[in-house]
Amino acid sequence: MKVMIVTDAWRPQVNGVVRTITTTKREMEAMGHEVDLLTPLEFRTFPCPTYPDIRLSWLPGKSVEKRIRDYAPHALHIATEGPLGIAARRFALRNNLPFTTAYHTRFPEYVQARFSIPLSWTYRFLRWFHGPSGAVMAPTQKVKFDLEEWGFTNAVLWTRGVDLDVFKLQEAHKLDSKPPIFLYVGRVAVEKNIEAFLELDLPGSKWVAGDGPAMSGLRAKYPDVNYLGVLNQPELAEIYASADVFVFPSKTDTFGLVLLEAMACGLPVAAYPVTGPIDVLGDSDAGVMHEDLREACLAALKIDRKTARAHAEKFSWRAATEQFVSHLRPATQADLTKAATQTA
Repeated sequence: MKVMIVTDAWRPQVNGVVRTITTTKREMEAMGHEVDLLTPLEFRTFPCPTYPDIRLSWLPGKSVEKRIRDYAPHALHIATEGPLGIAARRFALRNNLPFTTAYHTRFPEYVQARFSIPLSWTYRFLRWFHGPSGAVMAPTQKVKFDLEEWGFTNAVLWTRGVDLDVFKLQEAHKLDSKPPIFLYVGRVAVEKNIEAFLELDLPGSKWVAGDGPAMSGLRAKYPDVNYLGVLNQPELAEIYASADVFVFPSKTDTFGLVLLEAMACGLPVAAYPVTGPIDVLGDSDAGVMHEDLREACLAALKIDRKTARAHAEKFSWRAATEQFVSHLRPATQADLTKAATQTA
């Protein structure tokens, strides 16, 4: 099957959406499918307001339509709600092409945290965007349920996995600071609630790996914290292996791939009992969830690394990709022929 995935989130961004799409493409190709990615790298872009690391495509409509026509995918998947996603959605609706979408990020909660825009406004936009989709894929049952509570009628489950060959148990001593070592990995932005971790009175030392718009402010406010910047996956695996507890302070993530990466390296998790950690940790002993994040951090120090690794091994990218493929809505040959000949 020929599949086109349209995404506004792409390299050089380093985040869960990019990793999910990259790995899904790799797994689909290993299964015998052909996958074409339509990304901002093909377009003129401009920095997203207040978040310059994210590049948005400038007036991509005509080019998006030509790319879809030329490739003639059997199935079209729109991964994001940005300019490329909107252009692909418009083309599909105008040409009666079936398509699927994904809900990767709690966008309404992020917008509320950054700009104080009411949740109902942003969810109204999301219902408009995802409503015509054959299936809007949510990463957890809780997120699927939340979407349904907001009026979505086409939500399905598309879970996530972890590369167990890259993220593994290993001896590493890359973090040369006082133990115990507490680590955060991810985007450094207000919606990630990082200050809830940095403000904690904890023994040992704290590390932050990643980058984002809040980095300069956090460096100035918390000079005693160690900052690593963006790392590639093998480097990141060594950092996970060097820490004692992975701290996940976010209350707005839909899943949190970094949770799986940390546990695959044997690093126990401390988190709030919210969507993401609840779905990933479940009732396992691989981490501690508590409304008091400090208490969770201290309790997680007692967890054996092999326990964390064993839980991560339950998450397979192949199974997640098979789930993704099962949700796709292939077009008929008549649909493809009509779309290929339709004038703009």
